[in-house]
Amino acid sequence: MSYIEVNNLMKDFTVKKKREKGKLFREKEIVNALKDVSFSVEKGELVGYIGPNGAGKSTTVKILSGILTPDGGDVKVGGIVPWKDRKRHVGNIGVVFGQRSQLWWDVPIIDSYMLLRDIYRIPKGDYESRLKELTGALDLEPLLRTPLRLLSLGQRMRAELCGSLLHRPELLFLDEPTIGLDAVSKLSLRDFLKWENREYGTTIMLTTHDMEDIEALCSRVMVLGHGKKLFDGKLQDLLERYDTVRNVNIKYDGELADLRLPEGIKWKQTEDGIELSYNPSDFPTSNLLGMLQDAGNIRELTLQSENTDHLIAAMYKELDL
Repeated sequence: MSYIEVNNLMKDFTVKKKREKGKLFREKEIVNALKDVSFSVEKGELVGYIGPNGAGKSTTVKILSGILTPDGGDVKVGGIVPWKDRKRHVGNIGVVFGQRSQLWWDVPIIDSYMLLRDIYRIPKGDYESRLKELTGALDLEPLLRTPLRLLSLGQRMRAELCGSLLHRPELLFLDEPTIGLDAVSKLSLRDFLKWENREYGTTIMLTTHDMEDIEALCSRVMVLGHGKKLFDGKLQDLLERYDTVRNVNIKYDGELADLRLPEGIKWKQTEDGIELSYNPSDFPTSNLLGMLQDAGNIRELTLQSENTDHLIAAMYKELDL
């Protein structure tokens, strides 16, 4: 049996519409946040959960963490039904929301950690060894006596991660953990998550719009749209469906001979050289490079595919998300 088992999950919300002119009451609308969603996650997996705003990602996480009760379907996390046995369930999970804090704003973060120690009833020896390990890995030791409000965004996120992992949860939910972080902070956070997953086999579910996070951390990705699961598999398999464009920047030494390219290859001449794009399935790269070499003496050439954000945007457009 998998660590997380989700079968035919359903969740609806009642939303009141804007009151129309001449009517006394606002009309209500039923929004299907989740429609018959099923998946399983093995212990120790690091899974990306992506989709546009309103797809149902946060609703899924709230159900899995026991905050919401579904309208239909079965869910078990580590053999526990989250909303029926919340007290036992929360002892096995950690949650980090990019826009919300579980630490106290005006007190030193070490005081928040000590309170979390009491809440989770962590034995003193385990607490001290785990705190030392986490603060060392997250570079938090110099900040323990600093109130949360005085920390930078990156420092606060590292502090939140430490607090969520003090009780050694088997499952960690991350909702937009790198939102607003600079490049250095993002890289540091990703390195730590890979370390935690590798060292302790912590199961991690990552919800984010940052595809660099998904590429760096997740071998498996699930795509949600309109409350339905649209894809579940390897990220590379997903991207290959929409990886249909190659971009080339090329600079020549000296004069450029007459460059003749087949129809379907878009190109333009710039001050530095030539920029072009093509579909490799329609025109092999080797053939194109031969034509470019015939046109002159190549000084510099770069070939790259569309970045992941463009590919995901193309997928959303095709699926009408």
